[in-house]
Amino acid sequence: MIAECNLVVSWRARPRGFVALMGLYESNYLRLAALAGDLRTLAGSCVSSVAGDCTLVLNVTERARYTSLLLLTYLLPVAGAPAATERVPDLRLRLYHDARLLEACVADATGAERELDRRWTRNMMVNKWLEYCAERGHSFARRRTDPQSG
Repeated sequence: MIAECNLVVSWRARPRGFVALMGLYESNYLRLAALAGDLRTLAGSCVSSVAGDCTLVLNVTERARYTSLLLLTYLLPVAGAPAATERVPDLRLRLYHDARLLEACVADATGAERELDRRWTRNMMVNKWLEYCAERGHSFARRRTDPQSG
């Protein structure tokens, strides 16, 4: 079994090569697995609430044999509306079950920056956020809800 400590992903050097990007995707997968348990069985919605942090929500929006599409977001309270929440950053993630990779997806990405650089930046942010969530004590593994129950 591959452990997070065995991965060589240097965010300080920012290698931005394809191989380093795949290593980052693998690190993202392992970090999410640490939060959610066995990702092959992930379905429906999962919620994690810890004292002193916002509620973290993970939704499986599509599931296929080799991939799943996920939404990961914080529910932030809206100022002046105590019962209302805002979904920020509302990230779309593609989970590759067979390759054990997790990629941040963005629709309609434009700009002068080359695609590899954009993917590196997005996925580095996801990697750091997943690490932060784990450090705060978030966990989906014990808080899964049945997708049919709402």
